[in-house]
Amino acid sequence: MILDRLTKSIFDSLHEGILIINVDGVVIYVNSSYTRITGVNSDDIVGHKLSDVRHGAILPKVVETGEKLLRFKRRTENIEYIVNMSPIIFEGKVIGGISVVIELIEAYKLAKDLKKSNKMIDNLKYEIKSMRKAKYTFDDIVAVDEKSLNTIDYAKKISKSNLPVHIYGESGTGKELFAHSIHNESYRKNEPFIVVNCANLDKQLLESELFGYEEGSFTGALKGGKMGLFEVANGGTIFLDEIAEMDYSLQAKLLRVIQERTIRKIGGVEEIPIDVRIISATNKSLNKQVEKKEFRQDLFYRINVFPLHILPLRERVNDIKQLVELFLEEIQRNYKRNVEITDEALKLLYSYQWPGNVRELENSIAFAANMTEDFIIDVTHFPKYIQNARKDSIQIKSLSNYVEQAEIYAIKKALDKYGNDVDGKKKCCDVLGISLATLYNKLSKYNISV
Repeated sequence: MILDRLTKSIFDSLHEGILIINVDGVVIYVNSSYTRITGVNSDDIVGHKLSDVRHGAILPKVVETGEKLLRFKRRTENIEYIVNMSPIIFEGKVIGGISVVIELIEAYKLAKDLKKSNKMIDNLKYEIKSMRKAKYTFDDIVAVDEKSLNTIDYAKKISKSNLPVHIYGESGTGKELFAHSIHNESYRKNEPFIVVNCANLDKQLLESELFGYEEGSFTGALKGGKMGLFEVANGGTIFLDEIAEMDYSLQAKLLRVIQERTIRKIGGVEEIPIDVRIISATNKSLNKQVEKKEFRQDLFYRINVFPLHILPLRERVNDIKQLVELFLEEIQRNYKRNVEITDEALKLLYSYQWPGNVRELENSIAFAANMTEDFIIDVTHFPKYIQNARKDSIQIKSLSNYVEQAEIYAIKKALDKYGNDVDGKKKCCDVLGISLATLYNKLSKYNISV
């Protein structure tokens, strides 16, 4: 058996030690790494029978049996190494054998690096799994007010579906809380839950985050490409927060994803099938966005299958007391301050309009808790603009104004009950004790649409 120049050149360049014998057990080649690792001089071994110069050599037996021997540990004086031995087979016959020698210190280093890598992978898997989990359930939502309870009941019903949900409401009302809860109430609860804030990234970054990209698709693209969040969310739910901020051209790609149930990475040609439920949210009116050509009408209809309106706090004031109690419990738990609130302070909170909703209420309680010195929150501990809310809410109106409001309420109530057609209006007049002409005059006067 003769080694050609190319084969020798390849073996000479290897970091691992190489020793080759022919079918008679004579050493025909060793590379410099072999002599470095084993401490054996090349002239003392090449051209000699391996069994004569290396007592206890196993490679001749490998040639004889034709069976590989892997991860065989050897020691020469103070040197330890691992040997992988294989027969060399040509045209169905064993014509020699080869030993590949790895320094034990290298093997230990590889094992250590592998262990370290596996630990990093396990940590990353744990972090990713934690990131993918929805944190909240409907039990975490404070709801005492009847309107809030009705909202939760509706949200629970739509949770069981696989169709898109669009959550809308003012900032601070808890839209993300509902998105988490809907996912945890669905059959996808054990699958990924991915949150994407569409306002935080520009068009190109958001597109690459959502759909991923192939290697070399743009300047700065990672080697090997990147998986998109729709792929990461496969089988679960993706929550597109502040969807009204999504670039108009990118909306077309999202529409295609919803329609085709596939995605295509930036720079890619392959269509990747996905099974993802979409929950979106915004504090803007998408209807108005559609009218202004800032949001695609066809996409709006696709994501708005189940519209979910989260009421502002001022329309569910009965939740305020329980929310305050929750925030005070958190203060006691986090800061070891057992703070209470007076009835007068609670009345103040009921009279304020809360433009920042639950988030503003939480911040206001934290502010007041830091202002009190005796651990009892009173009216004076809140910011001045909240204290002034009670004064602003006490407005004396003229008697005629109260009469007008009562008439408007009574007319609307009657029309709702009996209908807007002529027969319905006649029944309204009988109940209200007015003529049909008077009814039409009042409809016009108060600008009541029918």
